[in-house]
Amino acid sequence: MQEILVEKPYQFIPPHRGNWCPSLIQRFNLYGMYLNHKEGVEDYELRNEHLLKQSLDAGHGIMLTPNHCRTSDPLVMGYLSRAVGCHLYSMASWHLFNQGWFNSWAIRLMGGFSVNREGIDRKSINTAIDTLVTGERPLVIFPEGSTTRTNDHLHALLDGISFIARTAAKKREKAKSGKVVVHPIALKYLFRGNLFETVDPILAQMEHRFTWKTQHEIGLIDRVTNIGMAILALKELEYFGEVQSGSLKDRLKHLIDRLLGPLEQEWLGSEGSGLVVPRVKALRMNIMPEMVMDEISEEERNRRWDHLRDIYLAQQISCYLPDYLAESPSIDRILETVERYEEDLTDKITRHGSLKVILEVGEAIEVSSKRDKSLPTDPLMSQIELQLTTMMGDLAKESLPYQS
Repeated sequence: MQEILVEKPYQFIPPHRGNWCPSLIQRFNLYGMYLNHKEGVEDYELRNEHLLKQSLDAGHGIMLTPNHCRTSDPLVMGYLSRAVGCHLYSMASWHLFNQGWFNSWAIRLMGGFSVNREGIDRKSINTAIDTLVTGERPLVIFPEGSTTRTNDHLHALLDGISFIARTAAKKREKAKSGKVVVHPIALKYLFRGNLFETVDPILAQMEHRFTWKTQHEIGLIDRVTNIGMAILALKELEYFGEVQSGSLKDRLKHLIDRLLGPLEQEWLGSEGSGLVVPRVKALRMNIMPEMVMDEISEEERNRRWDHLRDIYLAQQISCYLPDYLAESPSIDRILETVERYEEDLTDKITRHGSLKVILEVGEAIEVSSKRDKSLPTDPLMSQIELQLTTMMGDLAKESLPYQS
């Protein structure tokens, strides 16, 4: 399990407000150097950045809502901010500020401020609202909430961004200081290296872990599929005692419910249903507080960490899409799938290089201070989702198809 949970009392970390250091970082493209060295992002392309420039020139309070497919996403937003001549503020999960002093310092320096994903963080929410009200800088919030590693698919969006945007719009309306707008940002990564030479060593290591011989005699997609089915079967044996039958979609759902259901019964009083991320958050909000305050025995702490590992596994499983390779076996989707396997098995990702990122800015969505509650879904969230889905669908067509 990656270190996304921090067992100590949460403290809000505000953003660095100055412009001198971010300007220096932009001028010398330091984030670009870091992206190349750490994430393998070697090139970028901006599209429709003039739409963001128009909103800046108009003095709007601006929220940017990118899809979140890779850990490099927050930094690649620097390419956009440099092009339009501004700096950004960005919500960042608190665990990122607990991965060494340098990471914490660098995130703050570039405008990041913390948010507690395991609770209600009023300071973070108010900071986000104030940013939109003053219009000092555009505010970046990733509406999917976590890294998905499925670049061509938009996962369920978190409704909290609607509350932030509408509250800011209401304050701006009252002060007669202008509009709040949302620009969806579609991020697309294209791999331009040699796919087989890149993923073959990683697949061979996984096959070795399963005591298989290296499966060079079958196609690359079949190798990837076989490894995925083996991982699933092992987890089914662990939690069910036997390999399950049925469609892949049903098996994944059943495993998620097996992981979360008993915990929801214990901690929440009844089993949940629906989207996985809200179920995960509800459980963590009940399990973590006493751990953080050091109010439990060591035995109970270990038991709760076992629960948190199962919760983490359920969230990771929810990011696997049953037809992701079958419906469009592109080079980029194969690479993403192999990276997800590696991340889930080892908590690490090999830097591959040869990545180009495209940043496409969507049309400005004007935020109304009031929501039509007669509609089943929030119109603002529906518009953000529609724009992102459309742009991501078009960008997906730019991936090179895989040919064995």
